Amino acid sequence: MRQPFLAEQLEAFVDLRDVRQPEVKEEKPEFDPILLRPVDDLELTVRSANCLKAEAIHYIGDLVQRTEVELLKTPNLGKKSLTEIKDVLASRGLSLGMRLENWPPASIADE
Repeated sequence: MRQPFLAEQLEAFVDLRDVRQPEVKEEKPEFDPILLRPVDDLELTVRSANCLKAEAIHYIGDLVQRTEVELLKTPNLGKKSLTEIKDVLASRGLSLGMRLENWPPASIADE
């Protein structure tokens, strides 16, 4: 039971009718942080890393969007390098041919 007298007294300090809980928004990262890391973090062989750099694949997010067929068209990147890339991505729970909406994020698009 609400006590009107007490409520009237408290209204001088606080508006009891308009008490709202602040909205707490949980900000989820737009992308998995691993996708924002440079391809160099995958510790690929020099040949594989150089082939990816030549194709302007700088971030893991850039790499996972490519398909096997696209990568095999890269000069000097053969099946052995492709297998290495697929294995390293799989060890991180990633694969080739992934679709990433809104890639690249604004934080790296300016670089």
